[in-house]
Amino acid sequence: MKYRRIKGTNDVFGEEIWYWRFVEETFREVCESFGMEEIRTPIFEQTELFVRSVGEESDIVQKEMYTFEDKGGRSITLRPEGTAPIVRAFLENSFVNRGFQQRYYYIGPMFRYEKPQSGRLRQFHQVGFEIFGSESPGADLETILAVDSFLKRLGLTKYTIHLNSIGCPECRKNYREALREYYGKHLNDLCDDCKRRYETNILRLLDCKIDHELALNAPKSTDYLCEPCREHYEKLKDYLNEFEIKYVEDHTLVRGLDYYTRTVFEVRHEGLGAQNAIAGGGRYDGLFSDLGGGTVPALGFAGGIERIVLALKAEGIEVPRKNVHYLYVATVGEDAFKEGMKLAMELRKKKKGLNVDVDIMNRKLSGQLKHADRLGAKYVVIVGDEELKKGVVVLRNLETGDQVEIDKEFAIEYIFEKASKE
Repeated sequence: MKYRRIKGTNDVFGEEIWYWRFVEETFREVCESFGMEEIRTPIFEQTELFVRSVGEESDIVQKEMYTFEDKGGRSITLRPEGTAPIVRAFLENSFVNRGFQQRYYYIGPMFRYEKPQSGRLRQFHQVGFEIFGSESPGADLETILAVDSFLKRLGLTKYTIHLNSIGCPECRKNYREALREYYGKHLNDLCDDCKRRYETNILRLLDCKIDHELALNAPKSTDYLCEPCREHYEKLKDYLNEFEIKYVEDHTLVRGLDYYTRTVFEVRHEGLGAQNAIAGGGRYDGLFSDLGGGTVPALGFAGGIERIVLALKAEGIEVPRKNVHYLYVATVGEDAFKEGMKLAMELRKKKKGLNVDVDIMNRKLSGQLKHADRLGAKYVVIVGDEELKKGVVVLRNLETGDQVEIDKEFAIEYIFEKASKE
């Protein structure tokens, strides 16, 4: 092979594509049932957008962004996450004139330069949504209900929702000081990244996989919440209990992006080993003002399609195969090919059309039948010189071998009605 796919990317095809379609179609259905509309943003943006939103000291900005200079001398970055572009689109297109609340969902590729491993790629794909305009804990409830509904609709059961509140910028001041005092006693034990983060963004120490044991004994953010943040968090927990949404309070959970405030959550699946986070999100009430807009309370969620697919497989969940090769039209001879193609097009035009394949390789009939079988077709329509002379087509059931001659005039309705009943 002269050319191979770039490390950290995947080709998705065959059986795998059905998992992706199932995840994407289920996500669309759930989002739209929650009153959301779809939005699509460019896959690259100005680099400063992500530096300002995600955080200059975050691992994404420091280590993982795909950044380049375009021919106009501008610094461009392939999007590493979906929230900042949607906030940018909101501000640039004056979505504020639509009033509040507003809800948008998205599906698409993201890019981060990470060490490739199971469920972690350099081009990965996310489903996600954002809710703008409400500072009520009821919006946090709605977000988690939508996520839980999505995962349940997929059939997943072996996941846990981890929950925390990291407070607002005001109450985080005291919390940062408590962390600084705690970690200051362990500076010599920290990894090199955490030694740097100790000076630049101490909350990131709680997210470190190397120094995880230290994080378990660190001060809890919930012990330093101001009264409004505490009331918000307690109200959210009351709501979740009322709706019987199971969750685990996790004081080490801060998420990897700097724009989060108050509620943060993460969904972990027990079947995925170390890389067990399949989704996460939270509040980012200050992001709009950070990006030059007014004060707009907001929150959102994102889930990794690759990891969700792994979770489906870990639970042994079989996904539906839609639009399988149901019908194959086999023809013998030039005139028969024309008639067979006309028949196929008429069937495809039906309102509840079939998946119809036609031989375009000029194979012998035996070769066409073998190909139809490989495709998984249930029925084959055979059109040849003899059939043309008699004004009929032959419909053969590949599973049973049974076949029947049908008058060409009634073939379309007969075949379509038979297929619709099965």
